[in-house]
Amino acid sequence: MMVHAAAPVTLAGGGRAALVGGVLLNRNLGFIDTINDLVYRERSLPEGSRGTATLFLGDVRVSTNVRLFENVRALGTRVSAAVSDRVLGASETWLDRAFVVNDWYVSAYEPILDSHGEAVGMLYVGFLEAPFSAARANSLLAVALSLLAVLAITVPVFLRWAGRIFLPLERMTQTMARVEAGDLRARIDARGPDEIGQVAGHLDTLLDQVQERDAKLRDWAAELERKVEDRTRDLREANDRLEQATRQLVLSEKLAAVGEITASVAHEINNPVAVIQGNLDVARDSLDADAAAAVKTEFDLIDAQVHRISAMVSKLLQFARPDDYAASAPALDTSEAIQEALELARHQAETHALDISTDLVARARVAMDRGELTQVVINLVVNAAHAMPQGGALRIATRDVEADAQAGAGDGAEVEIEIADDGPGMPPEVLARIFDPFFTTKRSLGTGLGLSISQTLVTHAGGTILAQSTPGAGSRFTIRLPAAEPVGGPV
Repeated sequence: MMVHAAAPVTLAGGGRAALVGGVLLNRNLGFIDTINDLVYRERSLPEGSRGTATLFLGDVRVSTNVRLFENVRALGTRVSAAVSDRVLGASETWLDRAFVVNDWYVSAYEPILDSHGEAVGMLYVGFLEAPFSAARANSLLAVALSLLAVLAITVPVFLRWAGRIFLPLERMTQTMARVEAGDLRARIDARGPDEIGQVAGHLDTLLDQVQERDAKLRDWAAELERKVEDRTRDLREANDRLEQATRQLVLSEKLAAVGEITASVAHEINNPVAVIQGNLDVARDSLDADAAAAVKTEFDLIDAQVHRISAMVSKLLQFARPDDYAASAPALDTSEAIQEALELARHQAETHALDISTDLVARARVAMDRGELTQVVINLVVNAAHAMPQGGALRIATRDVEADAQAGAGDGAEVEIEIADDGPGMPPEVLARIFDPFFTTKRSLGTGLGLSISQTLVTHAGGTILAQSTPGAGSRFTIRLPAAEPVGGPV
């Protein structure tokens, strides 16, 4: 490859000619070194790097300062195919890293065109990439270390400064979490002159208001609950009174119906009894003394039975209109009435194998009709016999006691009659209804009026009758009657 030049000249004879000259570039090391010195000034490259320049004829190095070995230049070596295709083939400039001979260089290749514009060669300049990469890495490392040093100095300052911002926010978050968990006394207590401190102060104020309103709501809820409990208790008491009044009303209606039926039956029986008694008197008066003496036993028997029927009718009327007979009952010895009742109920006791024991120690008398008390005791004995068809123990006891003022009996003495059995007892639902008229568990064996009538008779005498029963452990009836005539002084 040559650098060719021509210039016209005029000869001495007036003729014209051309002066032609050229410089051979192949192995022209001075030419290539001059180009290298022009491109890479002193200290223009990082330490350890070196600049190189090469002149190519086609893709072959014809003049270069690239070394194969120490002082051995890479003349005759070829460029890489990628560079050749782009620079020689496409007549484009290459500005990129390239592998030159035995190392990577940061390279630039420029096509050399002939007079016809055809690429006949290339001019290359470049420098070693490794020192430059190392310098770049060192620079980046230095920058990184400097940045770390700056961060090490500034981060604590920034953190301290940021803590003044984020600490109140964290305390707000913790406070709200405690409030959500139910601790309404939690507060931030991080007030300051800045905006966050003002927000914290406002939030504490709002929490104070929330706590105050929560306390008021709790007070209102407690008061409302107390009022509801009071109203519920009043309603329950009113309902109990209503149920009691209803039961009393039903009992009164049943007793009124029974009283009307009893009065009607008593009046109906009274008429034939009066006729029988009158005809008996007529028959007695019509007979002479001998004839009357002959049938005196029969007449006396008829008189006794008529008297018995009259007494029964009188008791029926007394049950129907107890107020008309209330003041006529004489003082009664309870022991005598109980003995009479046991005598009358002896058949029931023997039939059901009852083992009856008595402890009759009451001394006071009571203002109750003997027949009524006898009827009450008989009812209770018969009920015990029906409750223990296979036999059992029945205990009857009387004693003098002080009146129970809380039960409404007032001051004074009472006679207590206790009748207890060891039968199967009664469940609570049966015990609650045993004094209701027509209520019975004996089906065809009873009418359901025995205990109801007994309660009525005892109540009209100014006393009380209570029932206690435990399933499987027997039943106990306690009758209390006001004493009418204490015997032997106060009891």
